[in-house]
Amino acid sequence: MNIPPFKTLLYTMDGHICTITMNRPEKRNALSAQLVNELIVALETAAADEQARVVVLCGAGGAFCAGADLSLMSGGGDEDPEIPHRGGFPELNLAMRNVAMPIIAKVERYAMAGALALICNSTFVVAEDNAVFSAPEIDRGLFPMMVLASLFRTVNKRDGIDLVLSGRKVQAGEAVRMGLISRAVPSEDLESATLELAQTLANKPPAAIRLGLNAYHQQETLDFEEALPFLQEQLMGVLSTEDAQEGIMAFLQKRTPVWTGR
Repeated sequence: MNIPPFKTLLYTMDGHICTITMNRPEKRNALSAQLVNELIVALETAAADEQARVVVLCGAGGAFCAGADLSLMSGGGDEDPEIPHRGGFPELNLAMRNVAMPIIAKVERYAMAGALALICNSTFVVAEDNAVFSAPEIDRGLFPMMVLASLFRTVNKRDGIDLVLSGRKVQAGEAVRMGLISRAVPSEDLESATLELAQTLANKPPAAIRLGLNAYHQQETLDFEEALPFLQEQLMGVLSTEDAQEGIMAFLQKRTPVWTGR
């Protein structure tokens, strides 16, 4: 793959696992217009790579992300002309849902403000058990408008309104309880737990995951009566893939399947 010349993130591939690292440690990986745009381009790059099956999203410098860079909120003049313009925060939310492969957010220390949208749009979230999560915008005279869409599709209404109106910090254990994150593990186990999950997902059939995630996001907006025939059509699509045929044959022959992603 031809990797774009990213300036605010690191993009690496190891086997079938793509790691995207937000790389503004001096700003606690705060989301500038440039970083947001590069995240979109990085997800598009991963989606176009036939070898990529899982994305791990993390932050440099021992922290995940402090939210939007308030010093740059007045405009997007920090974008890099070497990277194609793909959009802003709304487009990033959509890109995370449309990448059609699992995204694992690996959270060190904290995920604050706009970073909650990154958390909510990830497929899995593995965090340090001492990590904290909050939407502190209310204490700045602001409101986390761009987090609402993903937050209230992830946690229940009571927990969500508590987060955005109180601005309080939520510990990892409570974040697991409310469904904001998937798992909380000791700091020394974060890397291995994330890698183990990523490898497990990378070993699954890529075609089924791709079609399944696309169907999941599309049916979410449908009425129940509309969702059932839509999902029946999607099932026919999965059954027609080479991976499905390989999986059934491998089961009958009592061997390990070899996935092609087709």
